[in-house]
Amino acid sequence: MAKNLTKTMAPAIKWESVKNKILSGSYELDLVLVGDRFMSGLNRKYCRKSGPTNVLAFPLGRNAGQIFIDLPFSRRESKKSGGSWNKRVLYLYIHGLLHLKGYVHKNKKEESIMKKEESKWLEMLS
Repeated sequence: MAKNLTKTMAPAIKWESVKNKILSGSYELDLVLVGDRFMSGLNRKYCRKSGPTNVLAFPLGRNAGQIFIDLPFSRRESKKSGGSWNKRVLYLYIHGLLHLKGYVHKNKKEESIMKKEESKWLEMLS
């Protein structure tokens, strides 16, 4: 399911199982694990921001979407916070899946709702 475009070994996450629990088994998802250069290009093109970011999600239809996770970026984040890299990548994957499900964080209320959902799923799936 996951396409790894990096030289970094992907964390041992049950991608399909997590996707099926949050979205559904019929949802068609492309998960692409990328590096900083690739993510910077996506971020510039679609978000008009410079530099890489940790995760981007793109709905492609009612039951289809793509998630891009920057593995080197996420590793730096986990080292900086002192947390587990696997848990950080799982969190980013959940975050992307929730975006595809319709969650957003454009204001404090939406952000609070999304954070509660992320925490709930992260606890259930960790």
